[in-house]
Amino acid sequence: MGKIVFYEEKNFGGRHHECMSDCSDLQSLFDRCRSIRVENGMFMIYDRPGYAGTPFFMRRGEYSDIMGMSGMKDCVRSCRMIPMHRGNFRIRLYENQDMRGEMKELTEDCPNLTDRIHHTNSCEVVDGHWLMFEQPNYRGRQFYLRPGQYRSYSEWNGSTPRVGSIRRLMDL
Repeated sequence: MGKIVFYEEKNFGGRHHECMSDCSDLQSLFDRCRSIRVENGMFMIYDRPGYAGTPFFMRRGEYSDIMGMSGMKDCVRSCRMIPMHRGNFRIRLYENQDMRGEMKELTEDCPNLTDRIHHTNSCEVVDGHWLMFEQPNYRGRQFYLRPGQYRSYSEWNGSTPRVGSIRRLMDL
């Protein structure tokens, strides 16, 4: 079971709201969010309602000032809990849309995908939950992928087929 707490002020001050599941619209619950505490589990937070906009991965820990994190602003508007996965991890990356062209299958984290596949225009998450990054070494914009088929990079919120690295989501 996951639990994330949003605070209106830095250093866990001001009003707060606890969330233990997906919430597509946090806008009515608080005006702003300046700090976050993830007590259990893993979450993706977004700066727009409906799991849209800039995504950011949150694991168990304390984030006393989210405005300084990776371009995140004070407007957390939705969050999605990432279910715990026990078992194997497997993802298939395809060079072309609609799962066509060269395919690479991964079962482990990969800090530099450009060594393995030129472009990633579609993918299929067979097992587990994954986090894609636009740049190598787990940097840049993040994209959360749960099991299923993504026939085009636009389906995982990507604005470009550039994928530099990928990581399995495990509660470490």
